[in-house]
Amino acid sequence: MFKPLKHTLKSVLVAGLTGFIYYTPATAQQAPSQQEDPALTIYRATSTKVHDLTHTKLDVRFDYAKRYLIGKAWLTLKPHFYTTDSLTLDAKAMDIKQVAVVKGGKNIPLKFNYDSTQLHIGLDKPYQRTEPFTIYIDYIARPEEVKSTGSSAITDAKGLYFINPDSAVKNKPVQIWTQGETESSSAWFPTIDRTNQKTTQEISITVDKKYATLSNGKLMSQKNNADGTRTDYWKMDLPHAPYLFMMAVGDFAIIKDQWKGKEVNYYLEKEYAPYAKAIFGNTPEMLTFYSNLLGYDYPWVKYSQVVVRDYVSGAMENTTATIHGDFLQKTDRELLDNNNFNEAVVAHELFHHWFGDLVTAESWSNLTLNESFADYSEYLWMAYKYGKDAGDDHAYKAMQSYQKYAQYSGDKDLVRYHYHDKEDMFDAISYQKGGRILHMLRNFVGDSAFFKSLNVYLKTNAFKSAEASQLRLAFEEVTGQDLNWFFNQWYFGQGYPVLDIRSSYNESDKTVTVTVEQTQTTNKIFQLPVAIDIYAGGKKVRHKVTIYNQKETFTLPCATQPDLVNFDGDKVLLAERKEHRDINSYIFQYAHAPEYLDRREAIQACLKEQSTNPAALKVVVAALKDKFYGLRALAVSGLKLVDPVVKEATLTTLQELAKKDNNATVRAAALTQLGTLKDVKLTALFEAAAKDRSYAAAGAALESLGELDLDKAYALAKQMEADSKGALSGAITNIYAQKGNESDIAFFAKTFNEASGQDKLDAAIQYLSILSIVDNTDQVVKGVGDIKDMAMMFNNKMVNNYLITLLQPIAKSKEEKAAIATPDKKTALLKQSEYLKQVANDLKN
Repeated sequence: MFKPLKHTLKSVLVAGLTGFIYYTPATAQQAPSQQEDPALTIYRATSTKVHDLTHTKLDVRFDYAKRYLIGKAWLTLKPHFYTTDSLTLDAKAMDIKQVAVVKGGKNIPLKFNYDSTQLHIGLDKPYQRTEPFTIYIDYIARPEEVKSTGSSAITDAKGLYFINPDSAVKNKPVQIWTQGETESSSAWFPTIDRTNQKTTQEISITVDKKYATLSNGKLMSQKNNADGTRTDYWKMDLPHAPYLFMMAVGDFAIIKDQWKGKEVNYYLEKEYAPYAKAIFGNTPEMLTFYSNLLGYDYPWVKYSQVVVRDYVSGAMENTTATIHGDFLQKTDRELLDNNNFNEAVVAHELFHHWFGDLVTAESWSNLTLNESFADYSEYLWMAYKYGKDAGDDHAYKAMQSYQKYAQYSGDKDLVRYHYHDKEDMFDAISYQKGGRILHMLRNFVGDSAFFKSLNVYLKTNAFKSAEASQLRLAFEEVTGQDLNWFFNQWYFGQGYPVLDIRSSYNESDKTVTVTVEQTQTTNKIFQLPVAIDIYAGGKKVRHKVTIYNQKETFTLPCATQPDLVNFDGDKVLLAERKEHRDINSYIFQYAHAPEYLDRREAIQACLKEQSTNPAALKVVVAALKDKFYGLRALAVSGLKLVDPVVKEATLTTLQELAKKDNNATVRAAALTQLGTLKDVKLTALFEAAAKDRSYAAAGAALESLGELDLDKAYALAKQMEADSKGALSGAITNIYAQKGNESDIAFFAKTFNEASGQDKLDAAIQYLSILSIVDNTDQVVKGVGDIKDMAMMFNNKMVNNYLITLLQPIAKSKEEKAAIATPDKKTALLKQSEYLKQVANDLKN
């Protein structure tokens, strides 16, 4: 499951169509205590295994009008240990037609009781653990009647979704897809919906001939039926958990690839078929990279990925058949601004096929065994494919997201046996914090031991479920070390250290004294193995130390006054650091310390003194040409061009970056900075850059041009709107909003309707900006109504509150305008105001 955390300046949390979470300090609340939430006192034990589910056979077809699945299921089980004469299955909102035990090829009816969530079956006799049996169930699944609710990561829990089944929405495909995590597979077939069950699978899916299907395992056969339908038969020979079962049905283009003779296919909407290899094309290389890294080849029969509409999460690692939200569908132009974000999603879901699918967390309390590894896989791929700086940048932003989450929402154990709801486990702790903890563990034991330990863990627990202690035991087996201290501290404990770091040089003793004090407000004291690098006399000497106490002092030999004492030389600690150093150490650090975070820290320190310290400004100027695009963009965005000295030192380079940098983010940042100058001499540069293939760069150029000549920018926007997405669409709407022409409102509506996730919220905000100034009541009511529908789909209180703060002043503005309007306009404006107030009120409830 992919659910990255991102911080947005709009200070609003969105858990929407893409499953992204944007965290809001302004409105966040501390986590409730056990006294405030009695559910936190419940010990969330691993589910007791009364039966082992060993095989699942399904035969399904669909009633599009009613949004029903008409199914037959054959479940093969055996008692786990104790003899039993009854069976309980999870089955949500179903119409159970018949339950029988299969014997001698015949169905022998069984008595059952159904309470709308579980099916309780009386077996025909007591069965011992050596006696497998097969249960047949004839049923209808009614997903629209499922009462389960979703979470911030998985916004709905119906299990089975019919998208535009009556073709009522123009230009929107008809699709069916499933989402099983956490326990929603039981909304479309009866099962034991628990992570500690593993079952093989076969499924026959009957659909209209025009549709393609996708499911787990291998497509064994396709049979055309007399009624114009086709039945596809998929078979999965290796066992996996029920929440990983999937189906997808739709008019997809299927782009075929391969890896070591195994099918690797990409299912997309047909208009995106030309871009399939650009989106997914590195998948075979990822399969090789991860297989080699883990010493364990990709274990499954095939690997397919499908993109669907209105997905309730980011992406989902269904075994052999990952589902992605439609945010992943991008043209080649859009991918210029993507900075390999798509690949992080693809990598994340693929790595789950080892961590989550092959070895599965035995309970949601141990979700870290799935999600922390998938999160860390993003770093592994980025560092391998695009260089260590790219990986470190990705990891740094993930750590920031976690720390913001912990600060405002409260920290928790990585492994949690107490939670309000299983859905709460899908947070920045299970994902981003867990990924950083794995990185520290890797640094502590070393690369060879780290990946060998993962290999042992996978081989020992393959096709089984596991808990965190089994991961620890694998590391202890390989390293020979007792690692309880690490797991108790990071897996079964919460928080992170806040470090106050000071260093001084003693000329007479030829020593450096480094003092580290843990200042976190909790009583917890962390044990921290760490490297201290001392740069002196043109050399770097590394000292490996371990912090055990609240305050530690280390005295280290050094023949001359050091240029830099670099604490945490590998930059791996999950910690907040405050270092008492002067600017000269940062100036030295940029040129000599190699890591991404070394350079980032130096750039940030020097940006603060760019106007007052010529040496710091030299670092900033050098950073404009840093080897990593992210640091170039950081330096560009931090420039104070109002200072004539800074402007003179950087203007030529900025213009070069705006025209020629090989990364679109840097070009866009440079164009935005140049726009702050409002210099008419730059008009030609902005006009030329508006033709950049990158939407981000073109959008930045258009906005900067608008600051100089709104009419010229408006005319250019008219030419560009037909092929605009992302930042360019945002720039065009900003230009149109400034002009305030009612004739442009169709563009706002189109941009809003085509967007998803955070982009949809951004488009809604822009849409409201034009609706606030137009007088056409039909357009205002239609637009605000569509935005309300979006909010209902997001189903997020913070989104609603944010929209309310926008709607209320618009309603007031319409009232004030009505007070001085002609009678006919007054009526219309008051109607708009009342409607805006009504929508705001609806969003409160």
